[in-house]
Amino acid sequence: MLIGEVARRSGVSARMLRHYESLGLVRPSGRTGSGYREYSRDDIRRIFHVESLRSLGLSLREIGRALDEPGFAPAALVDDLVRRTRERIAAETELLTRLRRIDAAGPAGWEDVLQVVALLQALGSKSADARQRAALSAVHEAAVPVEALVEAALSEADPNVAGALRWALARAGDDSAALLAEGLGSPVAAVRERAVKALAELPGGEAAGQLRHALDSPDAVVRGHAALALGTRGVGDAVPTLVDMVVEGRNDTDAADALSVLAAGPETADRIANALVGRLARDTTEAPARGRLTQALAGIPGATACGALVELSGDEDRAVALTATYLLRLREGR
Repeated sequence: MLIGEVARRSGVSARMLRHYESLGLVRPSGRTGSGYREYSRDDIRRIFHVESLRSLGLSLREIGRALDEPGFAPAALVDDLVRRTRERIAAETELLTRLRRIDAAGPAGWEDVLQVVALLQALGSKSADARQRAALSAVHEAAVPVEALVEAALSEADPNVAGALRWALARAGDDSAALLAEGLGSPVAAVRERAVKALAELPGGEAAGQLRHALDSPDAVVRGHAALALGTRGVGDAVPTLVDMVVEGRNDTDAADALSVLAAGPETADRIANALVGRLARDTTEAPARGRLTQALAGIPGATACGALVELSGDEDRAVALTATYLLRLREGR
């Protein structure tokens, strides 16, 4: 078969076939009487082998080795191809993400594009100072997409930079709440904590709704941050978690303060007092926890809390009795 016919049937151009011949990849087995290249059936089969290996990303040099070296083992080469392909996909994905974020910023001109690019690069800088400056300027200097700020906030380990990113997110609007909520399901505990901390600083009903969902999280740290944030907003759903925190000694002082904020109304005050007293009455509640629960009653107004302290002043646990007596005296002096 002559080269033109081979090119037509194989889809490989005559120019490429000549290039293969110059590299020694595919040599036509014969020549016609007029000197034209003539390819045998085996030659054509080899052409298809070359094209198949090219489709896997092998270089022509690697293809030559694969076809001509008898002891050539493909496993190592395939592993290397997998690694290179993954690296290429990661690079392309990163580029696509950056382009989408620039597009989301709605730049009016190239100056805006360059400004957004500079801020995105600064957010990914190895320098904590550079990341912090980028976070603080993101709201004012350019419309950095919220998802870029969320990604930075969920990955930021430096406390100062993390605080700046939460500040920026709080001023970016409700759009970040749903994105941050996705971080609550991360398998990494640190990411879950960063997500709930950022949600706690967001204003608006969307963030409050996500924090309510976070009260059901299996992660005690997430539940605690959500409860503290909701407690300061006057959301009664946080009461059970706040009481648990007092019992367990996790941010118990902050939890008690949040309970006192929630206890502004008579009905809520009685509900909280009953919750605290109920935990005090459990046989499984250990002495340190009973002491913390007694102290938490100090910030709860109303007759229910006062009556509980009167009863606790005679408790067989001397530390609890002394605490209750002291708190009663403080109430009487008000």
